[in-house]
Amino acid sequence: MGYESVILEKKGHVGILSLNRPPANAVNMGVREDVSKALDEIENDKEIRVVIITGAGPKGFSAGFDVSDVGNINNGPNGAELWTRIARFSKPCIAAINGFALGGGCELSLACHFRLMSDAPKAKIGLTELNLGIIPGWGGTQRLTRTVGRAKALDMILFSKRLTGAEAEEIGLVDRVCPADTLMDEALKMAEEIAQRPPLAVSAVLNAITAGLDKGIDEGLRVEQEGIAKVQTSKDAMEGFTAFLEKRKPEFKGE
Repeated sequence: MGYESVILEKKGHVGILSLNRPPANAVNMGVREDVSKALDEIENDKEIRVVIITGAGPKGFSAGFDVSDVGNINNGPNGAELWTRIARFSKPCIAAINGFALGGGCELSLACHFRLMSDAPKAKIGLTELNLGIIPGWGGTQRLTRTVGRAKALDMILFSKRLTGAEAEEIGLVDRVCPADTLMDEALKMAEEIAQRPPLAVSAVLNAITAGLDKGIDEGLRVEQEGIAKVQTSKDAMEGFTAFLEKRKPEFKGE
């Protein structure tokens, strides 16, 4: 499938989705449409087990919502719903933050399950919407608070702070800071390690954790039990037990 505003590549079991709208990868209606279509393609591709989301070009991940496209804010896929789809995606999503991730770009990274960030001097992350007299509207108020706590979230949002990778790692906003020239290698290594895990079980874990966060522990426990019922009779479970008894590395097929 062809795209105008994103690039979708496959490396083994890893899908790499790059926002591709230079110079700042700002998110307009076209980007939202392409991301939505790419997620459809990734979801339906059984070979892709893990997704890396990053920004094309030398400047960064994404500058967020394109204010020049405000006339289309209510057209095309809804940004908040699209980022929530990523947060609830059945395949792990890793944000490789290769530069600035501001506003909606920061919110996109927050929707991902893991965040790796470049240590480049110009790499900054933050929710800067209040500078425009608006507030984060694509899940930022909720996901940032869940990630770093209320006080730090308020401090970042109310003062429109832009954090370096080291500062973001210190408060738990990103999981790891990497040298700029090895960021994608680190993200790929992480993705490939996850891709070797049993896909059905990985998906079941994601679904259970998401249900608990979104709807409370009772719902999370219910979805957990659904996951157990699904995976315990799978071929992957049989392979896992067999490999353990035979003292070898399992080869999971997602079946």
